[in-house]
Amino acid sequence: MPVPEPNGFGSDPPEDRRASAGSRLRDGLRPLRSLRSRVTVDVHAHTSYSDGSGIPLMVDAAEAAGIDAVGFADHCSLSQAWRDERLLWNRNFDRTYARRREALSAVADRTDLTLYDAVEMDYEPELEGRIRDFLDEAGFDYAVGSVHYVAGKQVFPFESFADASEAERRAFVDDYYDAVVSLVESELFDVLAHADLVENHPALHGLTTAAHRERVAAACADSPTVPEINAGRAGDRGEFDLFHPTRPFFEAFRDRGVRFVVGTDSHDPEDFADRVPRLERYLDETGVEPIGTEELLSGSGDGSPVATERGPSGPSEAS
Repeated sequence: MPVPEPNGFGSDPPEDRRASAGSRLRDGLRPLRSLRSRVTVDVHAHTSYSDGSGIPLMVDAAEAAGIDAVGFADHCSLSQAWRDERLLWNRNFDRTYARRREALSAVADRTDLTLYDAVEMDYEPELEGRIRDFLDEAGFDYAVGSVHYVAGKQVFPFESFADASEAERRAFVDDYYDAVVSLVESELFDVLAHADLVENHPALHGLTTAAHRERVAAACADSPTVPEINAGRAGDRGEFDLFHPTRPFFEAFRDRGVRFVVGTDSHDPEDFADRVPRLERYLDETGVEPIGTEELLSGSGDGSPVATERGPSGPSEAS
């Protein structure tokens, strides 16, 4: 893999997956305007192709929030352990991503937004080979990596740790950060989502240590994978009304010179109107200048989608 630029996206992205980055929704899309305000690009939002709302509603709401571009990164998991649950909740994006790609192309003519065809991939270390093959075949504009499942448990607040001892909960958090570091070191992903997601769980809150933060920050400093500032659990939705990374984690990243992208993690149209201003205030307070989408997509610095041939479109039917 090419050596990345320090603490940012590589200037020479890997040919296998990013060679045609920025081209998936391609012809006729306007380039991004120069970044005049802090939040102009939201790299992390969802549609009804996973657990979000309908594409037209999400596009209209993103445009109304005043951003220039949005990347729809629907959830995707290749885990057989969670297959039944994915079927029950219609989480079949590995089978339907081509349909969403067509839908985004159809809606692109109706908006001034630049739309990006992305994915939020559940990372489990034992599935790394399958994930690599899937991402190579699907050819998304960029990939967001997340750790949602560890050792047969989910990281979300509805997962019960009532019968777990403190030592067992600490061991779970250790395993979570092992997986996060493995995600970053795999270099399969352009973006690391909500790095310290465990901090939103009441039973795990406060168990992240300085050693955890330092390991993840060091991994990101040596990788083209860039952490996001994620607003998905700020406000009423979050258990603790916090951004990811939390402030101590943010400082660990900043001490290493690591830069960020920003994501609202919007699932409903109203999320954009709530979270874009929150992100603006957060960036004003911290002085962060997010990485531009041109670095995310191509490293070319011109911010323009490149017209190239589309790779394999993949399956379009869920089964």
